[in-house]
Amino acid sequence: MSHTVVTTTTTTTSSSGEGFLNLGYTRSVQGLLKIAQVVALLIAFLCVHCARGWTDFSAFRYFEVVTLWFLIAFLIFYLMYVFRLQSKIPCINWTMMEFLHYGVGTILVFIASIVAAVKSGGVSELEAGSAFGFIATFLLAVSLWTSYKVTCGSQPTSKSEIL
Repeated sequence: MSHTVVTTTTTTTSSSGEGFLNLGYTRSVQGLLKIAQVVALLIAFLCVHCARGWTDFSAFRYFEVVTLWFLIAFLIFYLMYVFRLQSKIPCINWTMMEFLHYGVGTILVFIASIVAAVKSGGVSELEAGSAFGFIATFLLAVSLWTSYKVTCGSQPTSKSEIL
């Protein structure tokens, strides 16, 4: 009796440099964090915007401006990475720009959430908006930390490591 053995080899390669869309980014940690940030900021904005009975007009307008600004900024960053637009403008250090946005966003959204929590006056919509503002602050701080590790992480410490 003779036996025949047939071996089939399949090779799959994927390149991140090809194609118009970077769909791998949508499933990455950074991409999922950006989606969560945008959703939290959108919910925070809508809670405050649709609420009736504001106790302090200027405080909640500040909250709306800050949440809407960073919602749009992080949505632009997300779309920029999905459509690979950062490679079209190499003269800008995108990781550093994103790091600075995360730093400023974390501080301003945190301040806006504290002000909204203090001035809510027992209105449940304003309290919910403030809570989502704190959730967005936490997500921004996580992104700030991961962005810091990428931007400032492994720096050479001695002259021998540079050479």
